[in-house]
Amino acid sequence: MDEERALYIVRAGEAGAIERVLRDYSDKHRATFKFESTDEDKRKKLCEGIFKVLVKDIPTTCQVSCLEVLRILSRDKKVLVPVTTKENMQILLRLAKLNESDDSLEKVSEFPVIVESLKCLCNIVFNSQMAQQLSLELNLAAKLCNLLRKCKDRKFINDIKCFDLRLLFLLSLLHTDIRSQLRYELQGLPLLTQILESAFSIKWTDEYESAIDHNGPPLSPQETDCAIEALKALFNVTVDSWKVHKESDSHQFRVMAAVLRHCLLIVGPTEDKTEELHSNAVNLLSNVPVSCLDVLICPLTHEETAQEATTLDELPSDKTAEKETVLKNNTMVYSGMNMEAIHVLLNFMEKRIDKGSSYREGLTPVLSLLTECSRAHRNIRKFLKDQVLPPLRDVTNRPEVGSTVRNKLVRLMTHVDLGVKQIAAEFLFVLCKERVDSLLKYTGYGNAAGLLAARGLLAGGRGDNWYSEDEDTDTEEYKNAKPNINLITGHLEEPMPNPIDEMTEEQKEYEAMKLVNMLDKLSRPCH
Repeated sequence: MDEERALYIVRAGEAGAIERVLRDYSDKHRATFKFESTDEDKRKKLCEGIFKVLVKDIPTTCQVSCLEVLRILSRDKKVLVPVTTKENMQILLRLAKLNESDDSLEKVSEFPVIVESLKCLCNIVFNSQMAQQLSLELNLAAKLCNLLRKCKDRKFINDIKCFDLRLLFLLSLLHTDIRSQLRYELQGLPLLTQILESAFSIKWTDEYESAIDHNGPPLSPQETDCAIEALKALFNVTVDSWKVHKESDSHQFRVMAAVLRHCLLIVGPTEDKTEELHSNAVNLLSNVPVSCLDVLICPLTHEETAQEATTLDELPSDKTAEKETVLKNNTMVYSGMNMEAIHVLLNFMEKRIDKGSSYREGLTPVLSLLTECSRAHRNIRKFLKDQVLPPLRDVTNRPEVGSTVRNKLVRLMTHVDLGVKQIAAEFLFVLCKERVDSLLKYTGYGNAAGLLAARGLLAGGRGDNWYSEDEDTDTEEYKNAKPNINLITGHLEEPMPNPIDEMTEEQKEYEAMKLVNMLDKLSRPCH
């Protein structure tokens, strides 16, 4: 009945009546995602009627009501088949200001129409293969980039940017050709990076360093959503970017990595939104060539260096192992380098481990990123080694028992998911400079056997990659316990009593004769 009444008014009514009936329909079906098949034809006709209304000269409020209902109806794939035409797509492009290259988005009253048109396009492109093909024919990606350029520095139109970016993400997800067009023809990498800079309000203090206000307010919900959509679109644009071919590419990736470092050091409006923001940042960092990830860490300023020296002097002399890493004014410092971003990644990884589920999707990206960073950048590896595998003192418990990051990672080395256990073992192996003896010290032979077998290192040795020759230093506690450590389990075991010590001479002679008889049977030929 709702569709019949709405269709009757849309066909015969004036703008005010159309707006009222469609607003009622929208309010009633706002949360509807599954539709009755019996009313399918009526919904198709209602869609067609709405498109006929949208080409007329009607008030903005009526346009918004039409588009809201069209957005709801476009959730049904079957309804879109007859209405997804080039003419109808062009109507939506016009309403979304995607056809007007010189329009400067000055009429604030039109913003709701633009946003609703973009929402409709998102649904239609996602649900209709015909719409996806028409998007290529109409060069929709270029139009979206042009709209982004109009509003990239305009904070009060975040909704337009957000749904523009979402549509760009969908197009680049569904069409690999659009990824290449965005990357090279449309200069999508610098454009989307600038969108992120605007969302984060970044102020540069050096070429690849931004000012971080740890006491500043969190991102607004709109800024966070806009940044997340930009990160997802950038992921698609850079998905094949492991190798840098030009110096300009290297510079652009370093700028993007610096923006992502800033992203890791800020928070969203809620804890869940912050995790989603950081998760997308981790995914995008995985696409950055590893040679460009050096900007995740940066040297301290003169003032910070002086503060670090003061902090080091304050530490007791018996804490020499801990002197490398200090926390000063909310800044994680290691060997004169700011390690805040790496520390955030490490905490993010630990939270994902603690969740205990979806390891392959949620944990492996950040573990892979930290592994590659450690392999390529010495300072990052040394910092992570200091945090994850500090010098051993208490070896009474097995390596997999406990609540430290090391304990959690060692437990993952025997996880049922092959991909998860491989990347966890690889991470620890890289932190140990791919030296078997060092890995076994922290994990035990039993936990490391899978990795060593896969690499052909069961007999010992080291991996193929070169690392600096700085030596690990064992604590006095470990040196004293080392002779009694079980190499298989990796922990200290009390010496087992010798059973012969409790035997009489007659028992010893009896056991010896049993052994002789068994050896004699083994040496006889079989008949």
